[in-house]
Amino acid sequence: MEQTELYYRFGVALGIGFLVGLQREFAHQKPQREIFAGERTFALMGLVGCGAAMAADVLESPWAFVGIVMLLGIMIAIAYFVVAWRHEAIGLTSETAALVVVFAGALCYWGYLVLAVAITVATTVILALKLETDTLVRRISREDVYATLKFAVITAIILPILPNRPLGPPPLDVLNPHKIWLMVIFISGISFFGYLLMKVVGVRQGIGLTGLLGGLASSTAVTLSFARRSQEEELAKPFALAITVAWAVMFARVLVEVAALNAALLKELWPPMVAAGAVGLAYCAYLYFSQRPDQEGGVEVSNPFELRPAIKFGLIYGAILLVSKVAQVYLGDTGIYLSSAVSGAADVDAITLSMAELSQASNGSVSQDTAARAIMLATMSNTVVKGGIVLWSGSPSLRRVILPGLLLILVIGTGTAFLL
Repeated sequence: MEQTELYYRFGVALGIGFLVGLQREFAHQKPQREIFAGERTFALMGLVGCGAAMAADVLESPWAFVGIVMLLGIMIAIAYFVVAWRHEAIGLTSETAALVVVFAGALCYWGYLVLAVAITVATTVILALKLETDTLVRRISREDVYATLKFAVITAIILPILPNRPLGPPPLDVLNPHKIWLMVIFISGISFFGYLLMKVVGVRQGIGLTGLLGGLASSTAVTLSFARRSQEEELAKPFALAITVAWAVMFARVLVEVAALNAALLKELWPPMVAAGAVGLAYCAYLYFSQRPDQEGGVEVSNPFELRPAIKFGLIYGAILLVSKVAQVYLGDTGIYLSSAVSGAADVDAITLSMAELSQASNGSVSQDTAARAIMLATMSNTVVKGGIVLWSGSPSLRRVILPGLLLILVIGTGTAFLL
């Protein structure tokens, strides 16, 4: 190994140790707690790890590395017991981070520089998010833990055992159990992520923020919740703001789903989708500046993931795939549009994913233009349903405020979809 390369690897080891040590030193400043190692000690530990790996290489014996790491481990253990005895506090965060730095330093010498840096950055992020993770732990419930475990089960256990092949000849060739379940995980993951955001940030940080984060989980749930609350609280414009924000987030969700599955379809879909979303955001701006909400509000949100709804979504998605394929075969594009409008009233994600799947280049049973219009029809149908929820269960003042925005989204979205 050339000297320049050797210096470079030791330099990276020094830098990653200093980064973790800097975070540890900063984290212990405000509480004024004693820490066994700061930025200088952590930087030296990175060098120790890199040097131990070099010693094992030069001596051609792994025991040199093991011996040096064990010696350092004993020193860390002694420092831990001393600090714990003085302050009667038990915690292994800094000590474990020190071991991570040592092994990251060794990875630097072995040439895994990118991996070493990635591990260090991930470690530093985890250490820095203590307040947010502690807040999340305090806010989660037993049901949240069970829901997380269920999500892990459908991802790590059920998905690998499902057959990754069509169930039969056309039109059954669109039914692939592995791909269908993958879409279940995809949509469940989006809703689950939105729910976690609300847990960390808090749903009572403002009505508009609740609509924004709630739209990631379910814009229909947000609509129903605020429409019902409007009968009890005279906050028409703030509630309309939250509902319209959630609707705009739905359009963004659709674009993300299509981009993940079919980038070519995204080129056809984004103009009408962005137009509808932009109109919704513009109306949100009008609501916000015409009467800024001066009262916080929120909605009690339950964990969006359960096994029964996940399985139900998988069945709906598979059924829409099959119905869309049959409708396209026997009725052409008209059948696609009809099935999209009907299914979109209940669930826009399922028809979005099915159209993205059927219009892929490898499949090609539906044209890109037809798929884009079908998805847009589904989103408009879904918006009509949510608008109907407001008009049916919302207060008269909420209905008056939100009706112009609803009509603008429907007219601009539908018109753009069939004019472009």
